[in-house]
Amino acid sequence: MPSTSTTFTPDDIDIEISNLLAKNARQPVSSLTSRIGMSAPGITERIKRLEEQGVISRYTIEVDLQKLGFTLTSLVRVKPLPGQLHLSEKRLTAMSDCIECDKVTGEDCFIIRLVLRSISDLDEQLNHIVELTETSGAIVKKSSAPRRLPARVRGEISRRSYS
Repeated sequence: MPSTSTTFTPDDIDIEISNLLAKNARQPVSSLTSRIGMSAPGITERIKRLEEQGVISRYTIEVDLQKLGFTLTSLVRVKPLPGQLHLSEKRLTAMSDCIECDKVTGEDCFIIRLVLRSISDLDEQLNHIVELTETSGAIVKKSSAPRRLPARVRGEISRRSYS
């Protein structure tokens, strides 16, 4: 169980371990030792501490949803009708093709990410919330920056040119 202590401050080695494990959580400790320059017991202890502090919360895989037939992704902004906030949230999180549901600030209350096999699946999914919400959606053409760690954790220079 992760510690609730707020005194833990990861150092550069902790960040490097986190970065390397984020790229490949299955790599052996021996691979980490050669890349970081620490002993296996030292790396193992660091990983254990990162787990205890909740920095590393789980080890997972990345699934290519397109290869499973989900060829479309839709981002949908959701604004519940008056008095429908809690029921809307329950319905959104229960939608079979909803892989993310974020409660947000602004005019809309939620942004959901749906993965779909066809455009008709979008209508089918939105029919679950049509009487509770107003929606506005977009189909994702390309993910130019897929989910990743922040640049500082990835070890990239934080000063970038945005021109």
